[in-house]
Amino acid sequence: MPKIILTDQQKAALESRHKKSQDARECDRIKAVLLRSEGWTPSSIAQALRKSEFTICRHLDDYLKKEKLKPDNGGSESYLNDEQTRQLIEHISEHTYAHTHQIVAYISDRWDIKYTVSGLNKWLHQKGFTYKKPKGVPHKADADKQAEFVKHYDALKASLPEDEVLLFMDAVHPTQATKITSGWIRKGVDKIINTTGSRTRLNIVGAIELNNLSAAVFDQFKTVNGEAIIKFFRTVRASYASMTVIHIVLDGAGYHRSKEVVEEAEKLGIKLHYLPPYSLNLNPIERLWKVMNEYARNNEYFAKAKEFREKINHFLDVTLPEIGASLVSRINDSFQRLNPAS
Repeated sequence: MPKIILTDQQKAALESRHKKSQDARECDRIKAVLLRSEGWTPSSIAQALRKSEFTICRHLDDYLKKEKLKPDNGGSESYLNDEQTRQLIEHISEHTYAHTHQIVAYISDRWDIKYTVSGLNKWLHQKGFTYKKPKGVPHKADADKQAEFVKHYDALKASLPEDEVLLFMDAVHPTQATKITSGWIRKGVDKIINTTGSRTRLNIVGAIELNNLSAAVFDQFKTVNGEAIIKFFRTVRASYASMTVIHIVLDGAGYHRSKEVVEEAEKLGIKLHYLPPYSLNLNPIERLWKVMNEYARNNEYFAKAKEFREKINHFLDVTLPEIGASLVSRINDSFQRLNPAS
């Protein structure tokens, strides 16, 4: 059996692979190669690893001929060369496949190389891929405008006097329809939740002050329009009567920009700061609506509209003031800037 000579880098790579591998058979092959490179005889390696000398010689021969370290069964061996591996990683990064067998077919069609589904799953994990949903991003999101807004916000926040306050405002429209979401369920059990398609919904407008969620202001309207926003501004002004100026960050919806709304805001000492288009990620109150769903809607069946309204109102009036201080790590101005997929 020929000697195996490894560079320091090759030894380090093999030792690292040995630590990461969860396949005992692969680990034995790696140990056999390393021991052989250190001058051990095949018989000594066989005795140490409790393998037959024939098996050890075959493992060493596999490594010498094609640097093979994984067993054949399971299809987990990397049959692709370095260039094919690079091309496949680039391809999968650009094209999202829903099923592994589709990638197996792609490899077979392009390079005439056969993988099993289980083997390719291992390959994908080894190359840093995981099975999850893509993240949707508005295709019109403008990164430059978002950066400009964040710069404006940071300057405003840094220069805010004690007699002025900065709020984030938004409207949300929760429905009575059952909102099914994922959760921990005993394996092998299908958890049943009643559902309703009721279209009953609430139109809630809210404004929050970061780090002081217990002071959040909410109101409900039959319809969210310019008239409703004017009424809400008056409610906000009453809640922050001691402030000389109230800064409100809000989106650029038409009724937020109407002449009547802007004029009323000026009369009330409210200064409006509009978010860039398609920039919900820059409004922390959006995260509050997710918390509201977690506490009041997710996997909840409401037989009557009254039950639905009471659950939402209980969150806004009772639960939020109680848990507000604990939400600082979730509802804050650590903005995530989005770039369009293109």
